[in-house]
Amino acid sequence: MTDTTLADVERALDRAAELETEEAVSVLRTARQDLRDLASDPNVDEEQRQALENRLDQRIREVKERDAYDSGLGAAMNPSEDDAP
Repeated sequence: MTDTTLADVERALDRAAELETEEAVSVLRTARQDLRDLASDPNVDEEQRQALENRLDQRIREVKERDAYDSGLGAAMNPSEDDAP
């Protein structure tokens, strides 16, 4: 059984917002695994755990989208006037 709490996972979720993409995704994936491990703990509020897992999945999507935008996809989708034909 894990010593991780829902509060620990929530802190990881908040911390990931400040990290570079690769590290943020790693932290979020670890937090997601911790949440899945907590699913078998009868002392954990399942509704709160599920809500946190949903937030976590959303944050992973946001980080990946941010990375795609930062890597040039966003620039290609929103060219500056200098790049316009």
